[in-house]
Amino acid sequence: MVFSREKIKSVQEALLDAKLIAVIGHKSPDGDAVGSCLALANYLSLNHPTVEVCMPDAHPHFFNWLTGADEIMNLNDHPEKTMEVIKEADVIFCLDFNALNRLGDKMEHLVRKSQAFKVMIDHHLFPSDEFHISFSDTEACATAQMVYDFIIAMGHKKYLHRSIGEAIYCGIMTDSGSFRYPAVKAHTHEVIAEILKLGVSHERIHESVFDTNTLSRLKLRGYATNEKMEILPQFATAIIALSESELDKFNYVHGDTDGLVNVGLSINGINKSVLFKEVDGIIRISFRSKGAHNPINELAAIHFNGGGHANAAGGRWEGKLEDAIEKLKNVLPEFC
Repeated sequence: MVFSREKIKSVQEALLDAKLIAVIGHKSPDGDAVGSCLALANYLSLNHPTVEVCMPDAHPHFFNWLTGADEIMNLNDHPEKTMEVIKEADVIFCLDFNALNRLGDKMEHLVRKSQAFKVMIDHHLFPSDEFHISFSDTEACATAQMVYDFIIAMGHKKYLHRSIGEAIYCGIMTDSGSFRYPAVKAHTHEVIAEILKLGVSHERIHESVFDTNTLSRLKLRGYATNEKMEILPQFATAIIALSESELDKFNYVHGDTDGLVNVGLSINGINKSVLFKEVDGIIRISFRSKGAHNPINELAAIHFNGGGHANAAGGRWEGKLEDAIEKLKNVLPEFC
């Protein structure tokens, strides 16, 4: 049982005398990281006066409508305040990541040094043992779904309100591909049904996340699909590679390429899609695949210092963009 009575009791005891609670998400926060962190923080704030949400870096602008998003501090933009919160926190909730190295070097160092009681809530494979309490459910489609289950396990369903519900819905929606990925089960829809009863407007959330674009973002995505997509039919794979100079040409900001890797996967006959993106001298890689017989996480873990879910993973390459692409093409036959 993920949310066992024993574990819940340990968390409740840790929260009793907590004066400062920190809720943190992973580097390059996505919708599930932002949504789950804000949902949990909004819930905890009902009974605890000081709850802060911290991230290693900034979240995409199209999550700014979520309640509390304007109060999220990140280490890049608010280094002193973020360091102070993590240092002084009595309890730290670690959401949507299963190991501290997902925080980036600086944030990882701060959290490791902290004497706080650390609680992990996450749905990724292979959780580490770095936390005092771990709630791990690799069958859950999103950490935001687990936050809902956590609140219920705490006996606080009565505390759920619209702002919490919006954040949970946003996290589940974005991490489940708008409820179409295989990890979506009946329980996911049961959670969503309860969320909608809180007065959550699902159409507003979809519009706020997916239909809020800048002209430069649309032009970048058009350029990526029209000029930069390469199809490898022998491996049923699509590749898009964007250099730092190309991103700069389109005034790239974090979040502009969210979901772009799925475009390749939508092509008939393609079951793997890979996006290479050069940011700050590092090649960041998104991997997607479809079908139970086409896992992509092993390729990411073995060859690109990454990992993740069977059909959705991430990785990185420290070197030239063209070398990363060549490496992928060389190892693809092992995974076809």
